[in-house]
Amino acid sequence: MRALLYHAPHDIRLGEASEPRLVHDRDAIVSVEVAGLCGSDLHVWHGRETGLDVGTVMGHEFAGTVVEAGPEADWQVGDRVVAPFTTSCGTCFYCLEGLTARCAEGQLFGWVQAGRGLHGGQAERVRVPMADTTLIAPPEDVPLEVTLLMGDVLATGWHAARKAYLSHGQTVAVLGLGPVGLCAVLAARERGVARVLAFDGVAERRAFANELGAEAHEVGAGARAAVHEATHGRGADAVLECVGSPAAARLAFELVRPGGTISAVGVHHEAGFAFSPVEAYDRNLTYRIGRCPARAYAEELRPLLHRHAASLGRMITHRVPLERGPEMYRLFDEKRDGVLKVVFTP
Repeated sequence: MRALLYHAPHDIRLGEASEPRLVHDRDAIVSVEVAGLCGSDLHVWHGRETGLDVGTVMGHEFAGTVVEAGPEADWQVGDRVVAPFTTSCGTCFYCLEGLTARCAEGQLFGWVQAGRGLHGGQAERVRVPMADTTLIAPPEDVPLEVTLLMGDVLATGWHAARKAYLSHGQTVAVLGLGPVGLCAVLAARERGVARVLAFDGVAERRAFANELGAEAHEVGAGARAAVHEATHGRGADAVLECVGSPAAARLAFELVRPGGTISAVGVHHEAGFAFSPVEAYDRNLTYRIGRCPARAYAEELRPLLHRHAASLGRMITHRVPLERGPEMYRLFDEKRDGVLKVVFTP
């Protein structure tokens, strides 16, 4: 089958991959109708995440139709499904705590190292282990490409807002207005905050954030002034950091008020924090960070999908076949052509 395969940093190629097959009774094989290109894929593209086997099928966002199912998979051939970006067993300590992203048996799609792991969804077909507790039935009245977003970026934006203890009347800052950041803006507004100040270097993304109810600004020297002006000099009640860089982490620290919360969902690779323990102590800071448990949020996200399907659909700026995959990785990395969200249509 055709798939986008990892070869080296800056080297993703369209190639032939082995057909997935059922291995366990809870497995399902999904024929992929839509697959997303995520900002997290760029960590592999740049070589910030290392260890991936050559020939690994890329991608951890996909939705499609079940074409094979094991006897315990709890899905029928022909069922449409959307996948969260990690598998989950549904019964371990972490799954029962709602932390499905850290399932004791869970794996990340699109990560094979030393011959072990799961191939991804930027392909014609993909194997899903523990399909009965991993896959989600999409809403019938929402386009499948929009439902795709609940498997990662919508869930992660919701996670950022949910873990920041947001409440009515607060002022919140959002750093980074890629798909996750825009979903975080939407989630913060859903949770009733008074003001959302959003920061990004791309004008089109700032304009989109404004349409979602934010007050968008360029990243730079004026960010701190904008937040302090909006909060009588205190700083934001919470900062949703959706970038995953040392600069973003430091800016989040500079924008949050004493006693406030930083909720970081951008993927970080640096060896240390951008602020010291004594700085955090002196600000009574709460810092929450980590992978989103997308599967655990599935039911919470359904109302958002219905209410905001049109806005979420507008985030998808490029719909392309797998053949254009290598080109799309470059375009997405360079933020050219107004790109926001790329969806492959195998």
